[in-house]
Amino acid sequence: VRVIDGTGAAARADQTIIISGGKILSMGASGSVTVPEGANRMDFTGYSALPGLVGMHDHLFYPAQRGVYRDMQVSFPRLYLASGVTTIRTTGNVDPYVDFMIKRMVDDGTMAGPRINVTAPYLEGKGSPLFQLYQLSGPEDARRTVNYWAEEGAGSFKAYNYLTRAELKAAIDEAHRHHLKLTGHLCSIGFREAAELGIDNLEHGLGVDTEFFPGKKPDICPNASQAAAAAAQLEITSEPIQATIRDLVKHHVAVTSTLPVFEQFVASRPDVQQKVLDMLAEDSRKAYLNNRSRIAQRKNNPWPLMFQRELEFERAFAKAGGVLLGGLDPTGIGGIIAGFGDHREVELLVEAGFTPLEAIKIQTLNGAEFLGEQSRIGSLAPGKLADIMIVKGDPSSKIEDIENVELVFKGGIGYDSKKLIESVKGQVGNW
Repeated sequence: VRVIDGTGAAARADQTIIISGGKILSMGASGSVTVPEGANRMDFTGYSALPGLVGMHDHLFYPAQRGVYRDMQVSFPRLYLASGVTTIRTTGNVDPYVDFMIKRMVDDGTMAGPRINVTAPYLEGKGSPLFQLYQLSGPEDARRTVNYWAEEGAGSFKAYNYLTRAELKAAIDEAHRHHLKLTGHLCSIGFREAAELGIDNLEHGLGVDTEFFPGKKPDICPNASQAAAAAAQLEITSEPIQATIRDLVKHHVAVTSTLPVFEQFVASRPDVQQKVLDMLAEDSRKAYLNNRSRIAQRKNNPWPLMFQRELEFERAFAKAGGVLLGGLDPTGIGGIIAGFGDHREVELLVEAGFTPLEAIKIQTLNGAEFLGEQSRIGSLAPGKLADIMIVKGDPSSKIEDIENVELVFKGGIGYDSKKLIESVKGQVGNW
């Protein structure tokens, strides 16, 4: 098989990979690797082997109607795995015990799915319109909440739109006391403020950074569309944005790219593919198509310009030395779903100016390193877990080939991608 190892190194043709005991035993040019007697041999000439993707904004829920999110207990784990996403960070959840139970079932082998870093329930402040989220009452409540979920086994934390700076600082300090990381989709707090407070990661990028909104008040979340419009008016080379990039790099704050969810807010961008629509339950499919129609009719939409700015921002951030991670965020208007959206994220990173090999590294090794799991996952090398996606074609030269997943190994166990997908066809939105 051709090997794309996830480190950014050039693809290597005609390689042999030996899998044993759930790990990569050896790997090298065919003819130079000794194949154990009695081994099960698989010939993937014309295919590429990549590390399993590490999705860093990969929820287990999907938007239902009236602002409610519903866990996809079966369809999403299968679709992530079928698409070669062998590790996810849930990056916020609305039904934590469901997420913990899915993780337990995947870990003990009774459910097909990726390895899961369960992020605790959103850390949210007063004023949130989402009634599924608990609202913190102050810094002490933030510390108590983080401590509780850390002891319950949460692997990470996520701050949300309406936190105060005092609450965010308390949450960060408590998470770090447990040697856990905290990320944020922020609104009431700007990126530079969050960096000063010690946050580890920021979600989505420039499109949600409200610090450029004229008259931004401390600890207050302004109108999201107006804030995005204000940021979009700034060139990426402008001093305000460059200062933000410098601050994030200085404080070692990573940024998670979630380009697919924002692409759907731009009417001129393509609709999701038919294969994605086929996965949606009838009501979910109708809702998505109706939402796309409304996007086309929307006036004063900041996202046609903001989406282009986001592409530019992520490239500039990485070029300045920032750590960029990748995810899909299956929320928004409902067209972005597990696995398929992860592929689209890699493709959009290439559109942003990254080479295919750089984009693959962002979606594999970068995520593994942020999670502290780089010795086990994120790249293909002897001694690492055999988390390998086999795709037809060569994504190192044609990134769209990353969609052609046929077989996925997770810990040396092989899964038929097409059968997993077929098993939940038409079910996203239901379960």
